[in-house]
Amino acid sequence: MLFKFKSRATADLIMLEPNGRQLLELIGKTPDPHGIVTAVQIPAAIAALEAAVAADEAHAGASADEDEGADDTQQPPRDSVRLRQRATPFIDMLRRSAAEDHDVIW
Repeated sequence: MLFKFKSRATADLIMLEPNGRQLLELIGKTPDPHGIVTAVQIPAAIAALEAAVAADEAHAGASADEDEGADDTQQPPRDSVRLRQRATPFIDMLRRSAAEDHDVIW
């Protein structure tokens, strides 16, 4: 399944189901096939995503410090795409939609 986010302020944003689900859960929305983030809800959604990105980066930095002396052959492969990279297009869509007072639907 794909999530297709739409707003009158921006082009459509398409995400794979796991990534879209994660972002929706971070902003407190149920990852149903259809939903809405109203223009009034957008500032809180942006704040929640930015807080989650900051927490993810802090956790990644702490993990990197712990792994500095570890043997690389024993470490499982890490996700090379961080939450910041996944969330940035959605945050941009939310910001532009808020500026023009438009809702975001999926």
